[in-house]
Amino acid sequence: MIGDRSLFSGVEVDPVALRRPATPGRLEPANSAYVLEVLDRAIDGCLAGKYDAMVTAPVQKSIINDAGIAFSGHTEYLAARARAEHVVMMLVGGGLRVALATTHLPLAEVPRAINKENLVRTLRVIDAELKNRFRIPRPRILVCGLNPHSGEGGHFGREDTDVIAPAVSTAKAGGIDAEGPLPADTIFVKKADCFLAMYHDQGLPVLKYAALGEGVNVTLGLPFVRTSVDHGTALDIAGTERADPGSLVEALKLAIALASPA
Repeated sequence: MIGDRSLFSGVEVDPVALRRPATPGRLEPANSAYVLEVLDRAIDGCLAGKYDAMVTAPVQKSIINDAGIAFSGHTEYLAARARAEHVVMMLVGGGLRVALATTHLPLAEVPRAINKENLVRTLRVIDAELKNRFRIPRPRILVCGLNPHSGEGGHFGREDTDVIAPAVSTAKAGGIDAEGPLPADTIFVKKADCFLAMYHDQGLPVLKYAALGEGVNVTLGLPFVRTSVDHGTALDIAGTERADPGSLVEALKLAIALASPA
């Protein structure tokens, strides 16, 4: 049950028909097209100014791919449909903001995906969105190293020295208050407006430990506000009335706050 029902007062429903009847906890490939149609309608509405923001529930990526539709996640799909130049996934909760340099990639592919140009673009997007959406005048961003001990001077890998450090230096030269690379095992005890992790499971376990069930996923760099929950579909408890709606409520609240005039 959702406690704060005032969030839904005056709600209007724009219905999209399922392709097949839904059964709680059971995946139906035929409904994959329905999922994308809902997303497309929301995206088009936001781009046209019909909607002020988008809030998404969790989606089962595997069933969309099983239906023959290439889909790696909301973030990538929204970026392509909105023709956004560069987007960044950031989670908010537990007093933390954690952004990601890479998102849904196999761990073996992460080092090749990290380059100076993309890191600089990511830091610029984070800095701009924290100023414009979150109204933080001078955001401080701490950047995680990729390797243990941030590479230990190159002994544990060269990415920190050769890629991450130059990217941070370039961002700083452009007026961004960024510091790093810093060892990921201790960076989160420091104070910052945002932490930039190099990959999904480097930064998100910390935030989800601090705020599981209340965290919010925010896509930075889109031409509209988009928030989502911090968890997956939990198919094992679908239809049991045991699901916790806390993250969805927080996503709604944050979307309203970010979309509201300053």
